[in-house]
Amino acid sequence: QVQVVESGGGLVQAGGSLRLSCLASGSIFSINAMGWYRRAPGKQRELVATITSKGSTNYADSVKGRFTMSRDNAKNTVYLQMNSLKPEDTAVYYCNAVVLTTYMQSGNYWGQGTQVTVSS
Repeated sequence: QVQVVESGGGLVQAGGSLRLSCLASGSIFSINAMGWYRRAPGKQRELVATITSKGSTNYADSVKGRFTMSRDNAKNTVYLQMNSLKPEDTAVYYCNAVVLTTYMQSGNYWGQGTQVTVSS
């Protein structure tokens, strides 16, 4: 089984910064990609950023220029550096890992989420 755990959420003032971390562990043969998603109150979960095993990144338009996703492949860990935070960034942030658990099997795993609250 694969476990995905987020950390680093908290309360920050508008304009401030926060860094989220996501650790994937367990029966992982390789990681194809990881992503950050968020769910704001009353809204569906939406994509924030993704990163491939080779470091290629994609971002939602709403966070481009403010958020940066990176990874430490040796630690199976990805990060989301969030700068210039806005109240509308307030959400539960979820980490997703697309992995190969064997050379034949792939899977999609989610963490439990970490709360980010941005005050005005």
